[in-house]
Amino acid sequence: MRNLSSTLLLAQQKETVIPYLKISAVNKSGGVNRYDWSRLYQGSEDDYFHALAVPGNGSLVKARITPPADSNKLYVQHIASPSPESDFSQWTYTGQYNAVIVAAAALGAEVSVFWIKSNREIRRIKSMDYGVTWGSPELVDYSPTIYIYGLAAAYKPNGDLAIFFADQSVLYVKKCLGGTWQSKAAWDKSTDDLSGIGCVYGSDWNLVLTGKDAAGNYKLWSLVYGDGGDIGAGTWSVLKELASAPSGGNFLYKQPFLDKTDVYRCFFIEKYTGNEAYSRPYQTYSVPGAAFVEGLWREPAPFNLASEYGLAMAHDNSYSWLTGPGGVWRADMAAPSLELTDDVISARQEIDDTAGALAVELRNDDGRYASPGQDALAALDTGCQLDFSPGCVTSAGAEYSGGQSYCVESLEHTSGGGKASLILRTRDGWGALADWQARYQLRWNKTSDEASVKAILGMVLARVGLKLEVKSESAVINSFYPDFTVNPGEDGKSVIRKLLSFVPDVIFIEGSQAYLVNPQSADDAVYSYGVEHVIKEGKYRRGALQINRVEVEGLDSGGAMILAERFAWEEASSFPDRLLRTDDKNLNTLSEARQRGDACLRQAALAAEGGILVTPVNCGQQLYDVISVTDVPAGLSAAKKRVMGTVLVYQPQRGEYFQRLELGGV
Repeated sequence: MRNLSSTLLLAQQKETVIPYLKISAVNKSGGVNRYDWSRLYQGSEDDYFHALAVPGNGSLVKARITPPADSNKLYVQHIASPSPESDFSQWTYTGQYNAVIVAAAALGAEVSVFWIKSNREIRRIKSMDYGVTWGSPELVDYSPTIYIYGLAAAYKPNGDLAIFFADQSVLYVKKCLGGTWQSKAAWDKSTDDLSGIGCVYGSDWNLVLTGKDAAGNYKLWSLVYGDGGDIGAGTWSVLKELASAPSGGNFLYKQPFLDKTDVYRCFFIEKYTGNEAYSRPYQTYSVPGAAFVEGLWREPAPFNLASEYGLAMAHDNSYSWLTGPGGVWRADMAAPSLELTDDVISARQEIDDTAGALAVELRNDDGRYASPGQDALAALDTGCQLDFSPGCVTSAGAEYSGGQSYCVESLEHTSGGGKASLILRTRDGWGALADWQARYQLRWNKTSDEASVKAILGMVLARVGLKLEVKSESAVINSFYPDFTVNPGEDGKSVIRKLLSFVPDVIFIEGSQAYLVNPQSADDAVYSYGVEHVIKEGKYRRGALQINRVEVEGLDSGGAMILAERFAWEEASSFPDRLLRTDDKNLNTLSEARQRGDACLRQAALAAEGGILVTPVNCGQQLYDVISVTDVPAGLSAAKKRVMGTVLVYQPQRGEYFQRLELGGV
């Protein structure tokens, strides 16, 4: 149950309350600001290697290399106050040529542009006035070979600097500490050739890179080079896969760029060489609240552009910028919101174990919501986030419980009888999971224990922007490593339900979090109904278990069958034929088979009890909370029940503001 103030707790327990629903629309998706990109420039420059940096005064510094036919010349561009009126067509030739790749970084007034030449020289020019003027080229080092496929640079807030470059299959780092260049160092991974790098400094050096793994499969990875944040200084994290395409297929990834605004954001190129071939930027971002080293990213989405060399990304205080040699885009980083509270004339929220929906009706008698998505109503449109906070008027004023948000699926205008309204229909994260489909086969634990059920849950939830948080958890969810495959086209909701069938745990979703709960019969009640908090209506059902005996088959490491039997003996004699037989070759020990049987019986026990409870709204009630019910006529005194579903109704014209709780066993 969400925490409530003492005054809100006291007020909501009364039979009659003054309702208060705080509802607002915000230009976010799953808690992440939505960027609406507008193109400011479309030029004729050749699509080739390029870079972008935004120094501390908000100016734009671009660098690009011309193709080999023009001697791979290095150009730079400085735009003092970038805007739709700026001239992005003017470039300055640096006098440098035979450059094979380029990168840029900025900190305050200092800007560095790096390039590697065809003679293996790694060079830099530096500006100390935001990119207005440049010093003489500096020789930094030499690359081991001429086969350089990626270069990235980033500053640390203290002025230290690092460049990363891919020489065939080896990633090198070279740091400049206190103004002195250190020796380059190679990573500790074994892959096939790499094809691109992006870098941003957090508390470590955070990287995205593209290339092929040792088996020749194409990959987009995240990687951390430690600086004492989440990873020890000078050490490399494991590679975390963001996207994958099989060797010999028609897909590959290249040219990644990385930036950090409200979350980490990555653009990269996905290239398809089959029929209807394309080379197109894709964008993705890290899950809110997740550390970079966790490698939790949303499913990449296409950007409407044909490009071979991608889009560089950087930001100032107000705008995020995307650039290529012949293009400039910007997006306002603010997430405008629209307060709807005073115009709500009805609302209905429904939540169960695999779905959540909210419908809100707004007054529109004067046409105030005639044009959602435009001008003052820009924040209110399909796809926007609707924040929902139930509350009531207390002795301290209007109070509410926040944390719930939904995605607006539809806008429906109604009129008739002298009335007009706008109805918003929304879904929670279960809707996003139902929409998501695996783009390619995902498989874990084929040959070794890579990821537990909990880890796989976290990765699948991340593909729709949900962060897995733990309220309670079983032991088996961390110790069971099934050989688990998600086939192309399989939807996220089915995958999550399949994973949860392995364990006694459940999840519920609020906002951009999915909360993990291990329901235990010994769980304490977190709230009481029937004493202070009045009950308007109650129905309580206790039935027989639909399963009272489970036979579980598995295979041990030698291929021999394992059989475990689990019983609910108190009912087995009354209903002797309620048997569930299940088999799973991932169950390799008797203990695992027993745990699976216990989980099946546990789920049956929760479903054997039912009922409903209608009360004034408890603003902090959450799914799977254990509650205490005292209803003397029904013979209940502090009886524990579990909340298996909720319906909240707000109809002020009928004087209704109540909740109906679906009850289950504890």
